[in-house]
Amino acid sequence: MAVNPQQLSQWKEQGRKIVALTGWDYAIAQILDLAGVDIVLVGDSLAMVTLGYETTVPITLEEMLHHAKAVRRGVKKALVVVDLPFLSYQESPQQAIHSAGLMLKETGVQAVKLEGGYPEMAETVRRLVQVGIPVMGHVGLTPQSVHQLGYRQQGKTPAASERIVSEAIALEQAGAFAIVLEHIPSALAAQISQKLTIPTIGIGAGPDCDGQVLVTADVLGLSERQPPFAKSYVNLREIVTQAVQDFGSEVRGQRFPEEKI
Repeated sequence: MAVNPQQLSQWKEQGRKIVALTGWDYAIAQILDLAGVDIVLVGDSLAMVTLGYETTVPITLEEMLHHAKAVRRGVKKALVVVDLPFLSYQESPQQAIHSAGLMLKETGVQAVKLEGGYPEMAETVRRLVQVGIPVMGHVGLTPQSVHQLGYRQQGKTPAASERIVSEAIALEQAGAFAIVLEHIPSALAAQISQKLTIPTIGIGAGPDCDGQVLVTADVLGLSERQPPFAKSYVNLREIVTQAVQDFGSEVRGQRFPEEKI
């Protein structure tokens, strides 16, 4: 049975941790799904790991639609959530409804994710949910605000912690089915996870969130550089480089292709 937002809430109640990873094309999405990942996030991080941008800011809605279609074709069971990119939802709730509706209608994904929890964003989430669009929230370090926040850990002062807690509560009250907590102190993430009835998905937020997400390129060792909270389980950059070099050596040495008898 395919994963849905209601199941995530049940898993939180049961204490069953949620596994999420990012996907950007058919092949990666198919592997993640076959491996049993619960959520495949078509994150705007693909702007950096797939398209070569310095930040997530430049990627467009059209580019996210393109990649979301490919990911959705590769997934049979996991819940597919897509980031709405910068400036595709911040202008007004109406703009957000148009962008999110287009995403669900054209790609077949089940939900969208928005960054930020200030009052205006909570109202946007409320409007999206009212028209039937499932929404995942995102507070703490919000990469689309990199030029304002940088990539520093957020919520380190009492005032900043209180603001993030308030944002998370506002997003839950607005109807978000889950919230990503990025790069905040573990104690703050634990506090938020206890306060909310909806699941929290941590990334650089400690072990007490209801689930964890990482950028798949980091997990596979494909990234040029990684955030301090990431972990590589294999170094595919080395493996792929060696394979390509071996191929090149065989071609130049006239050992490939081998003549079949």
